[in-house]
Amino acid sequence: MGLISFIREEMAIVRERDPAIKSNMEVFLYPSFKAVVRHRIAHRLYQKKHYFLARWYSQRTVRKTGIEIHPGATIGKGFFIDHGNGVVIGETAIIGENVTLYQGVTLGGTGKEKGKRHPTIGDNVMISVGAKVLGSFTVGENSKIGAGSVVLSEVPPNSTVVGVPGRVVKRDNMKVPREELDQVHLPDPVLNDLNDLRNENMRLKAELEKLHLTQTECIKLLQKTEGKSEKES
Repeated sequence: MGLISFIREEMAIVRERDPAIKSNMEVFLYPSFKAVVRHRIAHRLYQKKHYFLARWYSQRTVRKTGIEIHPGATIGKGFFIDHGNGVVIGETAIIGENVTLYQGVTLGGTGKEKGKRHPTIGDNVMISVGAKVLGSFTVGENSKIGAGSVVLSEVPPNSTVVGVPGRVVKRDNMKVPREELDQVHLPDPVLNDLNDLRNENMRLKAELEKLHLTQTECIKLLQKTEGKSEKES
């Protein structure tokens, strides 16, 4: 694909996924558009083993956009970063097609290990604001990572992950339609657990009240029996 065709494709992606953009000219002001286009150039330099030039160009992009994508990262078609300030993507990260990232997302490693040390993101994945995906594992296709989540292990396809550390909430293995890429209305397993504890506490309280009433009735019955015995004697 030529540079002009690529730029047109990226412009269409930005306009499709950000309703705030009103014209093609506005797209050129969009930080993520600049970051993605410049990454393609840096990545090509990196593939040709011009490592210093690739890194130099990449670091200039960071200063201009606030988005840090290592030139070694592999990114598929349809990649989109919305309000991308603070996004960090590591050297060995692999990103599939039609992936959406939001502000402050990190695709990072967990140490100074060698080789593949950053995550692989499947097609049609959405990673919400401030989420951290750390380590060399795969986030399955059609999955959603909730805002502020910290994901440290494999994510099956068609899943939703929330929490710290991230917990997978199954979605009946159904594909996530593009129109459902909503980073707000996500399951909250911690809240669900708290609700379960509250319900269990209420049930136990009710049981204790029943036992207390039964004990009171037994005492009254015993007192009546003792009173009758004294009168008869």
